[in-house]
Amino acid sequence: MPLTDTAIRTAKPGEKPYKLADEKGLFLLVNPNGSKWWRLKFRVGGKEKQLSFGTYPDVGLKEARGKRDDARKLLADGVDPSETRKAQKATRNDQMANSFEVIAREWLEGQKSVVTAGQYDKTLARLQNDVFPWLGAKPVTEISAPDVLSVIRRIDARGARYTAHRCRGQISQVMRYAIATGRAERDPCPDLRGAIPSAVSGNFASITDPAAVGEMLRAFDGFSGTFVVKCALEIAPRVFVRPGELRKAEWEKFDLDKAEWRYFVTKTKTEHLVPLASQVVTLLRDLRALTGHGRFVFPGRDPQKAMSEAAINAALRRMGYDTKTEITGHGFRAMARTILHEELHVKPEVIEHQLAHKVPDANGTAYNRTKFLKDRVAMMQLWADYLDKLKAGAEVIPLHGSAA
Repeated sequence: MPLTDTAIRTAKPGEKPYKLADEKGLFLLVNPNGSKWWRLKFRVGGKEKQLSFGTYPDVGLKEARGKRDDARKLLADGVDPSETRKAQKATRNDQMANSFEVIAREWLEGQKSVVTAGQYDKTLARLQNDVFPWLGAKPVTEISAPDVLSVIRRIDARGARYTAHRCRGQISQVMRYAIATGRAERDPCPDLRGAIPSAVSGNFASITDPAAVGEMLRAFDGFSGTFVVKCALEIAPRVFVRPGELRKAEWEKFDLDKAEWRYFVTKTKTEHLVPLASQVVTLLRDLRALTGHGRFVFPGRDPQKAMSEAAINAALRRMGYDTKTEITGHGFRAMARTILHEELHVKPEVIEHQLAHKVPDANGTAYNRTKFLKDRVAMMQLWADYLDKLKAGAEVIPLHGSAA
């Protein structure tokens, strides 16, 4: 006689397990501890097997019968339902092992040796707060461009555009790691270029939020490329010259004892002078031990040639920055111009002269390499000290008036 809900509900445990039969091989196993397990008895190749459907009341009578009927359909097709279940379980385990969160944590663990502890913690927090809740459980093979777009739009909607771009970059890094380790075939993130507006405006992407600048400077510490490129990364934002001027810098143009760099600006056809902060002089002295025997401060693979014009941007991309939407080597100029004026309250004309821009004065002079020199020397040291504080994560109090 088929089982009823009343019979199942009122069944009491005994000293030993006993069965309550339903029909077509389905029965309920009542254990001494009071648990009631659904089981299906069937035969495959003359051998008796059993399949569990869960416990009552979590699985009711109607649901148990539905599971039984599904299993019997497989049997009718010559398929062992227990083997099918094992395969499904194995697939679920593989999917869990290949979930975005599992792979992201594995990737991030591998970054520990090349990034600072602060950068590691910030990246993990960003993933935990903004990415894992929506993509974490999803197998990397199933993550599509719309999935990622939904995540970054959610971040952008709260006004955190810079974070949205950073998350897209880090999702892309995880996907590329999954590809490299044979667990994915494609990174959907490149399809999203331009999907949300740039975090900054202007011709060249730049970072002008002081906190984000500090994070970027800390990321430089974890750069795993050559010492020459790392020094270029460290020096570039502190001197904020045009990228071509930096990469083609020649040792004979530097006087480290006077903390000066003099060179000819081809764009404006003028001589230019860059006062060097003490931090920059220290970096250059270290670098001179490696490249000082040659012509170029930052030589390329061929020591007779300057570093590639793509080297700085390639290094930024290697660290996860999007050079179209976040920061470029040229963007260090906009970064310095903006923060020096808005945060440190340096006079615009002092900044413009240091940028080697043609700024006509009252006498019509387009540019004078020594004009505001005393102010520019002070500004360059102030700027380098300020960047050090941002990098350390210290609270920075903008200077006003004559102090700036």
